[in-house]
Formats: sequence, structure tokens, C-alpha cells
Amino acid sequence: MKPLKSNLIILGSLGLLLLVACNKGDQASDTNSSPASSPVASQPASSAPDAAPAKATKGGQVVESGAYHLEFVTEKEATGTHLDLYLLKGDKKEPVPNAKVTAQVQFPNGKQQTLPLKYDAEGKHYAVVFLGTEPGQYPVKMTADINGEKVDGRFTFSQ
Repeated sequence: MKPLKSNLIILGSLGLLLLVACNKGDQASDTNSSPASSPVASQPASSAPDAAPAKATKGGQVVESGAYHLEFVTEKEATGTHLDLYLLKGDKKEPVPNAKVTAQVQFPNGKQQTLPLKYDAEGKHYAVVFLGTEPGQYPVKMTADINGEKVDGRFTFSQ
């Protein structure tokens, strides 16, 4: 009877150790995954540990998404806030003039507004004036459709 109890205790302990080990492995893999997330402003250009951070060429927030460089710049004006998106491609960072760009802006109270941006050929960027004046943080999701290829970037600005 005594060997049976010892075997059950050993078997139970091994089962618990296995369960704990498996559970820790699942937690480690979940920390880096997020479903359908987009690149976030000012993160490194790639996930490689030695990658250099993306550099702002216009003084704005930057997202590198694949071959694309997105730079978001805001400027307060009398009529609202000017939202500019510099959409550039490749190592030479050439402007992409033929995209359909929209900004989904979330107000501090949670409401959302979608704004189409127009291409400014002289400034080589996409722009729109946002009329919101409520003080607080405004998360912005920029979406560019470049000949059927979707490129997203997430940014924020304050009023």
C-alpha cells in the first residue's frame, strides 16, 4: 500500500510540474501577439533587435510599415488642426502620390470621425484640416490604399 501512495504522489507532482511548464510557455508566446494590430508611431523600423529607430524627416511621428515610411505632422491653425501625412516608399523615401488616404480620428470622448486626405503635389504629402477643438488626446489611424495594397499607421496628437 505504501509504494502505491508514493507512486501517486510522484505522478501527481510530475503532472503539476508539466502543467506549470506548459502554462509558462503559452504566456511567453502571448505577450508579443496582438490580433490585427497596426504599426505604432515611433517604433523601430523592424523587429530585429539591432534595428535603428525610424527617423523623422519632417519633425513628426514615424511608422515604418514594410517598404513604406509614414510620417505624421500636425500644426494648429485658426480654423482647426492641419493633419499632414508624408507617405514615402523605399530606401530613397520617394513620395507616393497615387494613394487613397484616410484618417480615422478618435475624440477624447470616444466618438470617431473619418477624414479623407488629399494629395498636395507642391508639398508632396497628404493633408486635411481637422475641426475638433475638445482638449485632450486624439488617437489617429492612418490608412493608405496604394493600388490595392493597404498600409496603416497609428499616431496621436493633443489639443
